[in-house]
Amino acid sequence: MLVGSLVRAPLCAHKMGRVSISPASLPVNADLHCHSVVSDGTLTPEALAQRAQANGVQLWSLTDHDEIGGQQRACVAAHANGMDYLTGTEISVTFADNTVHIVGLGFDADNAQLQHGLALTRGGRGARAQEISRQLSEVGIHGAYEGALKYVGNPELISRTHFARHLVEIGECRDTSEVFRRYLTEGHPGFVPHRWASLVDAVRWIRDAGGMAVIAHPARYRFTANEEFALFSEFKRHGGEGVEVVTGSHTPAEYKIYTDMAHEFGLAASRGSDFHSPDESHTDLGTLPPLPQGLTPVWEKLVHRIQRRPA
Repeated sequence: MLVGSLVRAPLCAHKMGRVSISPASLPVNADLHCHSVVSDGTLTPEALAQRAQANGVQLWSLTDHDEIGGQQRACVAAHANGMDYLTGTEISVTFADNTVHIVGLGFDADNAQLQHGLALTRGGRGARAQEISRQLSEVGIHGAYEGALKYVGNPELISRTHFARHLVEIGECRDTSEVFRRYLTEGHPGFVPHRWASLVDAVRWIRDAGGMAVIAHPARYRFTANEEFALFSEFKRHGGEGVEVVTGSHTPAEYKIYTDMAHEFGLAASRGSDFHSPDESHTDLGTLPPLPQGLTPVWEKLVHRIQRRPA
């Protein structure tokens, strides 16, 4: 059985004892990557927890971008819906002049260094949003900043996704996928590069708070083979321990690629839908296939950090 003494974390802690998820030899429906209104999702932490439970999730994590303000609500909601919980966040990192996301799992959400690092990472979003709006106005789309703000739960976390929802609302594009084909990406109006946290800083913040750092959806970055090898090598050298193998933006062929990468670099494997919205996300919470055989799931290594549902 998968057992362990649970750390009594300050966040939403319950009695120590036997972990209630399945034995390590059996599949666990774990969804360890999704977003709420605290960052760029459209549902509250409570609504996400209900949706996850309805889809059979047993172990859940809310991983809002560069923010942990929704963690207490998410943990309470997870337990109210009969799920175990891991603290989570998704940190924006600049690597090889590209934006990479590093998920943190199982950390102490009261850790001051992590909180400070995330605040610094959020700090540049406001100026970037104003520049996005200025560029869109040059191609005839006026008032985009004000329009995007209507979708923002936390003004510190205004993002391209909020602009995309506004462009759909005003009829400029049919859906957010079309927005990102025509705007907001490199070579198109509204693309504003931003320098985020460094890889070493993001991994250190997570580790120093007692958590595990995980490379999010690696197939999305479109690195060359050499750049991807450098990312995995540096991530591992700085203390990174996991990689998302099964995630909403990966194909079955990519599951195999990152299974092999997990083995090559000695990384644990994570699983998460990257769910943002019922109207936008291609993969719903809890609906991904299990991790491939032969991998070490991240939750096995984080068993002492799981916040157990009440008995």
